[in-house]
Amino acid sequence: MEMRALALQALAADNIEEKLARIGLLSAQAASLSIATEQAIAEPPGLPGRPARPLLIEPAQVPRRPVHTPAGRAALVHAICHIEFNAINLALDAVWRFGGLPEAYYRDWLRVAIEEAHHFSLLHAHLRTLGHAYGDFAAHDGLWAMCEKTRGDVTARMALVPRTLEARGLDATPLIQRKLRATGAPDALAACDILELILREEIGHVAIGNHWYRWLCARQGLEPLAHYRQLARTHRAPPPRGPLNLAARQRAGFSAEEMAEWSTPARGD
Repeated sequence: MEMRALALQALAADNIEEKLARIGLLSAQAASLSIATEQAIAEPPGLPGRPARPLLIEPAQVPRRPVHTPAGRAALVHAICHIEFNAINLALDAVWRFGGLPEAYYRDWLRVAIEEAHHFSLLHAHLRTLGHAYGDFAAHDGLWAMCEKTRGDVTARMALVPRTLEARGLDATPLIQRKLRATGAPDALAACDILELILREEIGHVAIGNHWYRWLCARQGLEPLAHYRQLARTHRAPPPRGPLNLAARQRAGFSAEEMAEWSTPARGD
């Protein structure tokens, strides 16, 4: 069995249970899968595979709900669940789409897909205890939109998805946990425990993005920070929102220079 082809099949699955089952099969067979690193794979229509719901709307249109109400907490868990579902697809896309990379690259991103599937499953199970399921609330498509923008450039993909958009979760998660704990509600505290596990593993996912971004820059003779600035401008990537989780970002492999730059208010061009 070949890893990239199986990853594409999992990405194309629009049924949640089928997608998770295919990832489970990939996980069980990971050590024995061959990897056709040089093979060009034609992109099928309809990517990514996802269910008809949730309804996808513009980010500014997603309603904000206070976490001190059960409905608000359910909406928050659903929003994070949606992020993790997209993260599954992003990792699978990184596996199948880009050829000509070391086998370690594909194994790294398969591991990310497996862990993201676990995160989604934990959150979805918790959401069901709140009387809801994935798809019950509207959501936005910001993560996959950047995936589309960077489909032709693996260096841009590594720069702007794991180490930009997904890294924002490192900053946001402690703030979300603080708000949930302040409610004192048992379901909120249970959600905090799930988020703690996710945060630990997401540090590793961002670190994988940092590693391969720098590897790709070295292969192309690019200076990583200068090239990152160019890619962020070209693709209009959102800047980090403070306060930064400096300890988590350091563990994820961001340089002191990067964190100092992002911690300084922009002065404009």
